[in-house]
Amino acid sequence: MRIQTALVLGLALAAVGCASTSKVMIGAARPAIAPEQVMVYFSPPPGRYDEIAMLETSSGGLTYGEQNKMDEVIGKLRTAAAGLGANGVLFEGSASGYGGSNVGVGIGGGRFGGSSHVGGGIGVSITPTPKHARGIAIHVYDPPAPGSQPRQPVD
Repeated sequence: MRIQTALVLGLALAAVGCASTSKVMIGAARPAIAPEQVMVYFSPPPGRYDEIAMLETSSGGLTYGEQNKMDEVIGKLRTAAAGLGANGVLFEGSASGYGGSNVGVGIGGGRFGGSSHVGGGIGVSITPTPKHARGIAIHVYDPPAPGSQPRQPVD
C-alpha cells in the first residue's frame, strides 16, 4: 500500500513540475492582482507601458484540442503576470512541442534449456503534443476598457 501511495504521489509531483511557468525579471514587480484583470495584447498596446518579466509556459501533459491548449497557456501567462502585478501580457507567440501519439512494435526470441521462446508486444502512447507560449508581463499605464480587445488566435 505504501508503494502505491508513493508512486501516485511521485507521478502527481512530476505532473505538477511540468506545469510551471518560467519568469525572467527585466523590471520591478508590483503588488499582485487578480488574473482576470490581466489583458492579453497581440501587438504592443497604445500608450506607455513598463516591461516586468519575460514569461514562458506550456500546456499540461493531458490537455487535448488546440483551443484547449491555447486557452491553457494564455491562462498560465495571465496568472504568472498577475502574480507580478502586471496588468497585461504582450503575447509573443506559441509553438507545438515534441511528443504526440505513436505506436511501437517489438518482437523478441530466445533459447533456454533446450526450449525456444518467442514473444511480441505493441505499445501505444496517446500523449498529446504540448503547446508552448511566450509573453512579456507588462504594466500598461492607460489600459483600454475590458472587452475591447479581440479574441486570441488559434495556431
